[in-house]
Amino acid sequence: MDTAPVDYAAHAPRAFQQLAQLSAQLYKGPLGSQLVELVSLRVSQLNACVFCLDMHAEALRRSGVAQRKLDTVAAWRESPLFDARERAALGWAEALNALGHQPLRDDALESVQAEFDAREVSELGFAVAAIRAWNMLNVGLRRPLPETPYVATGA
Repeated sequence: MDTAPVDYAAHAPRAFQQLAQLSAQLYKGPLGSQLVELVSLRVSQLNACVFCLDMHAEALRRSGVAQRKLDTVAAWRESPLFDARERAALGWAEALNALGHQPLRDDALESVQAEFDAREVSELGFAVAAIRAWNMLNVGLRRPLPETPYVATGA
């Protein structure tokens, strides 16, 4: 039996707008939109959110990220295509995303602080929290993959 998707934006418009505003603000912050997109793509891979995977991969392609780099995001530790900041951000994103399933590694905060200042680490935390919220909504309420990639406005 197929369960119909729930249009959370229509049924909870104020909450939807608040989460959308948080997400949009993160793209304007010190991390830059490309790093926020990269973190969002990786967290969406981990959470199996097809809608977000499609949207963030498309945004990264539009911003000039090479397809080869996108193809290796899931194996970023082995790929030579990621710089130190990207590696630190992806490691921190994975560590935060795993909370609830495993404790935070002792060195996780230290590793991200080697590349980012306190404001940036905080912004990364909010970026992970925001994309996890979108992933939970989209997967849990069964938001389908659109026919063409969704392009977020304001990001």
